[in-house]
Amino acid sequence: MTGASKLDHQLDSKKKSQLILLICILLIFTVMNGTMFNVAVPDIAEEFGLMPSQVSWVMTGYILVFAVCSLMYGKLADIYPIKTLISVGVILFAVGATLGLIAPNYTTLIVARIIQAVGGATIPAFAFIIPARFLPDEKGKVFGIISSTVAFASGVGPIAGGLIGGVLEWRFLFVFSMFSILAVPLLRRWLPEEGKREGTVDFIGALFLTGFVSGFLMFVTTFNVWVLTIGFFSFILFVWRTLSVREPFIQPTMLKDRRYTTTVLTSFLGTSALFGMIFVIPIMLRDLYDMSTLGIGFVLFPGAIFAGFIGQFGGKLIELRGSQGVVVIALTLVGAGVLLISTFAGYSPWVIAICLLVTYLGFPLIQSSTANLLTTILPNERTGVGMGLFNLLNFMAGAVSSALFGSYLDLGNVSYLMNPLALSGDNMIYSNLFFILMLVTVVALSLFTWVFRGDENKKEEKQQHLASET
Repeated sequence: MTGASKLDHQLDSKKKSQLILLICILLIFTVMNGTMFNVAVPDIAEEFGLMPSQVSWVMTGYILVFAVCSLMYGKLADIYPIKTLISVGVILFAVGATLGLIAPNYTTLIVARIIQAVGGATIPAFAFIIPARFLPDEKGKVFGIISSTVAFASGVGPIAGGLIGGVLEWRFLFVFSMFSILAVPLLRRWLPEEGKREGTVDFIGALFLTGFVSGFLMFVTTFNVWVLTIGFFSFILFVWRTLSVREPFIQPTMLKDRRYTTTVLTSFLGTSALFGMIFVIPIMLRDLYDMSTLGIGFVLFPGAIFAGFIGQFGGKLIELRGSQGVVVIALTLVGAGVLLISTFAGYSPWVIAICLLVTYLGFPLIQSSTANLLTTILPNERTGVGMGLFNLLNFMAGAVSSALFGSYLDLGNVSYLMNPLALSGDNMIYSNLFFILMLVTVVALSLFTWVFRGDENKKEEKQQHLASET
């Protein structure tokens, strides 16, 4: 019996349900903490007298630190007890929120957001590691619930931010995150005890990787060539370090497994399409329909609610069809959803809301199926760093898609319509964007099916060859 299975038997059904519920509540705190501040950026800029490029660091700095730390925590989880790491993380998350509430100047506000990101990164990082380690027999179902929670919180965040910021002021958005501190005693009580495992952390390699990720993310958000150069040289140093030390931060053998790299890349492309949709929809609704923040939230809300209720179904679907089958279904739904939005851009907002239902249906399925598939590919001793890299790339997907599509929207008008079924007019630039998102999902689906069906065919040929010999 594996260590994970022994720990699984230490948790009775009631404690399992409580732990899953607590993880989902904490996920709501962290996801909404990011999306709520999107609507508060103009108010923050006005209070501190900032230019758009300056105030953007409220979001950019948070995403940057959050993404890097999610990978670091994954590696640390392979060595140190999860109970300790996530407890410290939640405390830092609440401390950062408290500092943000009372921040007297913009510098203090940025420091508060960075502290929040360092702490908050533990929650999504461990949300996918905890089921794999402590609930192995139910991980498919739990991944579905977790992914639907993320989808739900992503849609509800702008509504909550608009309501809180409109009725009170932007500082009170931090109060919501401060309540996360109440979860620490429950985490200490419900998470199983673990001892420290053998292993070391290559902090030098982690530093080089951080430089690469930071340079890349800063480039896609600022298009500064100097930070891209720093990121490039950091990547060269990271590769050198990985090949020259006995225990590198990321084992090359893990990256050589094409099933792992394909699954991670598929998730990256699928998540890019999803977060690209979430980024573009509010801008489109404001531009084409002159909708308020609250109105935009209500267009997103049905899809977010729908995604929030299919978590249990997603887990059962994984059990019935297998992770590979659900990945194909999820990408098909996302591709169909963004194609519908591309086709009906310019129609009534409620038509767009119906199209969003299809896209949101694929949101929890793509994350839960790829996460569950990775747990079957990764060896137990590398689950933490493997899932950490998975989380890192998903966060990067959001930043990359937002930056690239934001730059495309800066073009203003386009003269060529990619989707022949769409309307011509002011909606053309948005129709083209969603058509591009559809093409991204087609690439992801083609790559995934090519690699995994190729592996299955090789297995069948090998079995037939062995059978013929006997």
